[in-house]
Amino acid sequence: MPDNYPFTKLVRSLPSTVPFVGPETLERHRGRTFRARIGANESAFGISPLAQKAMSEAISRISWYNDPDNFDIRNGIADHLGIPPENVGIGAGIDDLLGLVVRIFIEQGEHIVTTLGAYPTFHYHLAGFGHQAQTVPYRDGRNDLQALSDLANRTSARMVYLSNPDNPAGTWHTATEIEAFVSSLPSDCIFVLDEAYIEFAPEDAAPLILPILPCTIRMRTFSKIYGMAGARIGYTIADSEIISSFEKVRNHFGVNGLAQIGALAALSDRAFVNRVITSVEEGRAEYTALGEELGLPTLPSATNFVTFDAGDVQRAAGILGALQDLDVFVRKPGVPPLDRCFRVTVGTEEERAFFSEALRQIVISH
Repeated sequence: MPDNYPFTKLVRSLPSTVPFVGPETLERHRGRTFRARIGANESAFGISPLAQKAMSEAISRISWYNDPDNFDIRNGIADHLGIPPENVGIGAGIDDLLGLVVRIFIEQGEHIVTTLGAYPTFHYHLAGFGHQAQTVPYRDGRNDLQALSDLANRTSARMVYLSNPDNPAGTWHTATEIEAFVSSLPSDCIFVLDEAYIEFAPEDAAPLILPILPCTIRMRTFSKIYGMAGARIGYTIADSEIISSFEKVRNHFGVNGLAQIGALAALSDRAFVNRVITSVEEGRAEYTALGEELGLPTLPSATNFVTFDAGDVQRAAGILGALQDLDVFVRKPGVPPLDRCFRVTVGTEEERAFFSEALRQIVISH
């Protein structure tokens, strides 16, 4: 075996890292499972019965290759949104799509702007293609649109990434604010708008789908509201020329057939989506009340999680570790100013009760 493999200089320069340490990895290290798995913002409320039925019936065809054109789900999303199918692109979740936009649009030496502490997978893809973002910090628990715009214009940025509603804060901006932000960016700047949690947000948080916002790539997913995180399927909404560019580089067999079939069925189950929204709203209210009770104020949330403010980094880390010791899996942001917080997914009633009792025990004992 050779002492040194011929890795590229770029790969040699990268740290051995992944965007997230999964709960399964933690469970293997701990030697036991979590009783409350409420740290990865997965849906605690399962998938649509219609999606489950469709996927179960399709399992006998798993020996077939999936449709590389994603024809049915692409047209289903287009019909659902009321837009032409040429404005819809399909990928294996937003994580996959983020890698594609970095590959398609950014040349070496060009500037990328986002918020410090924003979704780590975007930074992971940037590093993997030899890029690094310039960042501005959160302000009052929200993305600072003015600071992002100022930095983008000052650097003539090629790309700006923003999640709305935000991960990891859970806060959001209105459609009017987002539209004004888009118009403030350099004319040739690509704006990536990550809307993974948009179905949980107030109606005024999402700009209208039509007309298509210029130089804007909106990304959505079946991982959150539809409960299909393990199936890996997401989509983009953008100008047809941008969507066509994905065809040049994407993995055409990347979205498996069961995911395509399940996602299409899920789109038609509005009753299921409404039940999930109601359950999440109830859980967010419970967490807000719990935070008030324990002196851990929460940030406003338009997602399926709530961010608790522990006051300082050490206390937040201590609470995170203590919760894991009590078999509760949650996560915390890694950089200031949000590193003083920890983030908790809205779980089932049983999971929420278990978490609440564990958090009370930790706060009271300290």
